[in-house]
Amino acid sequence: MGPLAVNEIISENTNLFLAFLIGIGFGFVLEQSGFSSSRKLAGIFYGYDAVVLKVFFTAAITAMLGLLFFSLFGWIDLDLVYVNPTYLTSAIAGGVIMGLGFIMGGYCPGTSFCGASIGKIDALVFIGGLFIGVLIFGLGYKLWEGMYLAKFLGFPKVSESLGLSDGVFALILIIAALGMFWAAEWAEKKFQREEY
Repeated sequence: MGPLAVNEIISENTNLFLAFLIGIGFGFVLEQSGFSSSRKLAGIFYGYDAVVLKVFFTAAITAMLGLLFFSLFGWIDLDLVYVNPTYLTSAIAGGVIMGLGFIMGGYCPGTSFCGASIGKIDALVFIGGLFIGVLIFGLGYKLWEGMYLAKFLGFPKVSESLGLSDGVFALILIIAALGMFWAAEWAEKKFQREEY
């Protein structure tokens, strides 16, 4: 969950329990935001519903600012926060595959579980496809291991890659988010659909 377990401030079991509670809270927020509806989720691609963009950008900015302020106050060491390794080729391939699946099915992996939790059949089918994909990837790993591990870029942060401080990058991201929120509002008015 964070550097609390790494620094032995909390135990590994407490860490897992807190992750479980946060996961339940996250799922509740997703469902309350309408993320259990594949039509609402797919609406971002067709311009008639931008709730996905609004919720996830708001969550990302809140987390980013929380980490920056916690670091500023000395409450967290950002060097201990895990950053996923970047393998450019597999990131692009995975993004394309997930993007196509999202457009066709209306769910991403997390939101499919959100939909399934309230009994959506299409979400259950999507989860079945998710497990089939995991099985195919796992069983055929040797076939695409080279592509999967290609173009390793280390553990870059976007701010470092752009040569910006974390604070300046945060400001730019907030301005970009506000611009995207405005564009989303415009698109929702232009591509209105009947209630679904």
